[in-house]
Amino acid sequence: MLKLCIGIFCARLIDVSLGTVRTILSVKGKTIFATIIAFFEVLIWFMVARQALNTDIESFWIPLAYSAGFATGTLLGIVISKHFISGLMCVQVITKKNNETLINAIRQNGYGISIVSLNNDYDEIKKEMLIIELNKKSLKKLINIIKNTEPNAFLMINETKVVQNGFIK
Repeated sequence: MLKLCIGIFCARLIDVSLGTVRTILSVKGKTIFATIIAFFEVLIWFMVARQALNTDIESFWIPLAYSAGFATGTLLGIVISKHFISGLMCVQVITKKNNETLINAIRQNGYGISIVSLNNDYDEIKKEMLIIELNKKSLKKLINIIKNTEPNAFLMINETKVVQNGFIK
């Protein structure tokens, strides 16, 4: 029974990790890779589900191994996606107008910036929005630069699906 539970856990770990990665690739428009992964994901799921349901062993450990494999596979899929699936991010920073210290710090670290003046009826403070497109792997560094230079800046971070032209670090 231990061998069966370990096998079920490991198979669920693999197929759910594949499912998580497949979902992220689908959202990013990588349809060919997502389709190939989907085939193996469902193949593994079918074999493990058949094995778990067709056993003569009645034990709480089997559904526990199945569920634990699912949960752990979800976690592993997220970790894999964060580290191995690249992507583009758009960071919008709202700050006081003419914040040369922040702008220079960002530019000195190799990031391209577009600057937009903002009109605001809410208060008298003149503000501007900095728009920075970058690779996901550079995001943490940029956030640290912004926090260290202008801790009160308002940040909006979104994933970007497509960028044409421009400068991206």
